[in-house]
Amino acid sequence: MDFSWAIKYATEFLGTAILIILGNGAVANVELKGTKGHQSGWLVIAVGYGMGVMIPALMFGNTSGNHINPAFTLGLAISGYFPWAQVAPYIIAQVLGAIFGQALVVATHRPYYLKTENPNNILGTFSTISSLDHGTPESRKAATINGFINEFVGSFVLFFAAMGMTKLHFGAELKVLIEKNVQQQALQAAQAGQKVAESDVQSLIHNTFAQATNGSSAVAHLALGFLVMALVTSLGGPTGPGLNPARDLGPRILHFILPKSILGEHKGDSKWWYSWVPVVAPIAAGIAAVALFKAIYG
Repeated sequence: MDFSWAIKYATEFLGTAILIILGNGAVANVELKGTKGHQSGWLVIAVGYGMGVMIPALMFGNTSGNHINPAFTLGLAISGYFPWAQVAPYIIAQVLGAIFGQALVVATHRPYYLKTENPNNILGTFSTISSLDHGTPESRKAATINGFINEFVGSFVLFFAAMGMTKLHFGAELKVLIEKNVQQQALQAAQAGQKVAESDVQSLIHNTFAQATNGSSAVAHLALGFLVMALVTSLGGPTGPGLNPARDLGPRILHFILPKSILGEHKGDSKWWYSWVPVVAPIAAGIAAVALFKAIYG
């Protein structure tokens, strides 16, 4: 089925909101004082983010492409896989979805925010923070450098692997054959005097390919969730990690806006000095990863 761009924008909003609810919700369950999951461990957080990517991918992968990540959207556009005209609406939808999802996390966990005394634990349920930051200029410099490296490497692995899973999954080679067959049928119809719109041809190609590879693409979407789990367990220790500008920036904005009456007297600052790292590093990694994928596989 071919969806309108308005539906795709709404889908990116919903997908990103689900990512935040499941991912940052898991962090809140572990970090906030008084929850039944308090101090239950890093694996709980890894599962939360893994499911936060997997569930929207299974729900919306064939609707909007389930980018739910500005870095991925930009990387696809720069490499010619996504129209530039839709980049800004997608990113706006993603950031707003992240803010909305975080607002729901706050609404469900407000009593536990009020109990929590560590400002880093509170901010950590919103955005990434470096474990190297101790408030000194030297530690902030080290946190920035290490954070950028960590976010870039993790994001590069995520985006390059995601391209491979979604573009080269089992059955992907059928697309060339399907395109050739449908184009040939359209040519024969045109020669017979029938009017065939290009949009109808592309829609038929898309639907036929989706039906032929539905099982394989579903497996690819499942694999994305396990990939994120692995990235959180392997590279999540230093910073979180973010791997997604919307996932970090949107909730950080909300953390800055919300008063202490909601987040408690120990709210603390939003660490804006670090905020550019989980935005710029994933974008740079997304551009590099998608470009490398295109250079190798076309």
